[in-house]
Amino acid sequence: MNQTILQEAKAMQEQISSYRQWLHAHAETGFALYKTKAYVRTVLEGMGYQVSDCGRAGLITTIGGKKPGKVFMLRADMDALPIHEETGLPYACPDGAMHACGHDMHTAMLLGAAQLLKNHENEMEGTVKLMFQPAEETFEGSMDMIRNGVLDNPRPDAAMMIHVAVNVPMPAGTVMVSAPGISAPAADYFTIRVKGKGCHGSAPQDGIDPLTAAAHILIALQEIQARELGIHDEAVMTIGTMHAGGASNVIPDSVTMGGTIRTFDDQVRETVKRRLVEISQGMAAAFRAEASVSFDSGCPTLCNNKAVCEKAEVYLQELLGSGALSVAKMNPNGKPSAGGSEDFAYISHEIPTVMVALAAGEPKKGCVYPLHHPKTLLDESALPYGAASLAYMAMRYLQDEK
Repeated sequence: MNQTILQEAKAMQEQISSYRQWLHAHAETGFALYKTKAYVRTVLEGMGYQVSDCGRAGLITTIGGKKPGKVFMLRADMDALPIHEETGLPYACPDGAMHACGHDMHTAMLLGAAQLLKNHENEMEGTVKLMFQPAEETFEGSMDMIRNGVLDNPRPDAAMMIHVAVNVPMPAGTVMVSAPGISAPAADYFTIRVKGKGCHGSAPQDGIDPLTAAAHILIALQEIQARELGIHDEAVMTIGTMHAGGASNVIPDSVTMGGTIRTFDDQVRETVKRRLVEISQGMAAAFRAEASVSFDSGCPTLCNNKAVCEKAEVYLQELLGSGALSVAKMNPNGKPSAGGSEDFAYISHEIPTVMVALAAGEPKKGCVYPLHHPKTLLDESALPYGAASLAYMAMRYLQDEK
């Protein structure tokens, strides 16, 4: 079965690439996936699937069930980023959104896997559920689909996701299976609002300058990592936005700052969040201002199940063989290799899951820009390997678990 699946996927290269290029050209963000959702539904229905809405913009469907068995779920995210594309590709999105994180690749690969599963439906020992998710970039889509029943009727026994990797010195199509444990950190988005008292810039004594307070908050927050966390307490805090005022000769009433926290440990996560609030409020008070902190969207750590990881390593080695297209560890020795968060984490806290990375861009082939960059380029030759990996993983899991 392994060579059959891989050969069929390779024969679908042009078709899967056409899915990807359409999605790339029509990039949409968050839950506002009007064209994207309609396109995915149309493609799936054209294959013979019955597709259901799930939550604000998600889609689910199932295949198999003709023979009793377990349920395995495959997930792809569909949303893009609010980035003005600068790739120069003929199918670049002109609308101010860009699939700079590769979600167009993920969705195209799951559509390819859907066709492969249709081709082999009569061989399946159980059921495969397909999850097409919105709003991954805002860490809202996965939880929205969970609340609306993606894990019900039928409930998956395990699940898998693939994320493309770019600017990596590996041939396109190389698969990297996460080691058991945490492979992506928790993420917390926060907003700090500093309230002062506006006045004319020539008379600062008549007001309370929130910019001064905000500047000291920004500097003081660096002390959390420098002086309050130990050598093994991995955490990153970033202030990415600071907005205030509209005139150079006016002290504004308020300042709004926005940022993120990434952590791998729940205790460290809570410590950083608590100190963020205390330092912000304390520094503001020192300058006669007031500060409030709100935590917005976020997600927990992504946890990979030991048994599912081990199965994925065996099955994908069967599929891809040894050599250049082999299975490698994404996080050797259990140490996470990157700081990007992933809201599939919510699924991983509900059922056993595995996260798999797929090499899709070597530097020597011009794929030198990282994900989330306006010039990010991805190698479409990886698409058949991703589609085959998804389909084969699901079918082999069901075969072993019957």
